[in-house]
Amino acid sequence: APHRIAGRPTGKPAMPHSSSRIRSIDAATAGQPAGLDLVQRPRRNRKSDWARRLVRENTLTVDDLIWPIFIKDGKADRSAIASMPGVERLTVDEAVRAAEQAAALKIPALALFPYVEPGRRDPGGTEALNAANLVCQALRAIKAAVPELGLITDVALDPYTSHGHDGLLEDGRILNDETVEVLVRQALVQAEAGADVIAPSDMMDGRVGAIRAGLDAAGFQDVQIMSYAAKYASAFYGPFRDAIGTAKTLSGDKRTYQMDPGNGLEALREAALDVEEGADMLMVKPGLPYLDIVWRVKEAFGLPTFAYQVSGEYAMIEGAARAGWVDGERIMLESLLAFKRAGADGILTYFAPRVAERLAKGGGS
Repeated sequence: APHRIAGRPTGKPAMPHSSSRIRSIDAATAGQPAGLDLVQRPRRNRKSDWARRLVRENTLTVDDLIWPIFIKDGKADRSAIASMPGVERLTVDEAVRAAEQAAALKIPALALFPYVEPGRRDPGGTEALNAANLVCQALRAIKAAVPELGLITDVALDPYTSHGHDGLLEDGRILNDETVEVLVRQALVQAEAGADVIAPSDMMDGRVGAIRAGLDAAGFQDVQIMSYAAKYASAFYGPFRDAIGTAKTLSGDKRTYQMDPGNGLEALREAALDVEEGADMLMVKPGLPYLDIVWRVKEAFGLPTFAYQVSGEYAMIEGAARAGWVDGERIMLESLLAFKRAGADGILTYFAPRVAERLAKGGGS
């Protein structure tokens, strides 16, 4: 029986019968070279650059890229993130410059994440509902300058809460339904400011359906939802938490709402719920350690499926490259191509501008 995933065949090809054999010693002594008498020689299709390009199954293009950027208070300033070499927090005016760069490179979309000053964080994450918060400021400024660029916004409370969790915390427990009510309001604030895609990363039960209903009721039927359908409780998020300022504030861990890294079928159940609730696109996070999940989600649902090459993945590649241990440019491209091979329609990656520049110069995968 064919191997199946979620009731669907994988389409695994049958292995051809081998017809190879060793030429006889008598043939060799008669002046013919000894060797394999092969009908199939797969290396023929790899003999030259033109042949490899002609038969390549997957390619990486600029259309596959989403560039995540970090926003901070202030003007005309950029600040380095020590655990993410080459990545910076940007003031809103500098974020506009990044957006203009993205448009010039033909990157389709940016994903915005705020660094909220500690004084503006509280247990309820109320700054998330402020129509003049950093994300909303950046949305309005970028849309005014580069209206054709897609803008994706994160819906979750962790940048805004004093305890660093994605939801409301009460007696050590994350409240689900009460959090979802706040997330709907957060999504509406972002949509009103110009968000094209709402991306809930909180992993609360039922949030996609509630956000979809809220958007539709407010007249935002065309605003898309990219759900973090399978977001794992991963150690790969460390540098991101440095970037948004929650590494030191997070109390406990997020294992009661983010997924167990040992589970695969659960990812399909989570994705199925998000599809039923109205998600337009699905995301798997982290990326490379979960390529099997990307493949299974894409095969099971056929919806546009994205992967997030998260901060820890970026930091390992960039850190090793800067130490001279690996060829950073080649690994950067190879890692992104792996997402395409696994079925991803696009990748959120901090390498986006570098990759786009390389692709524009003809130095692709």
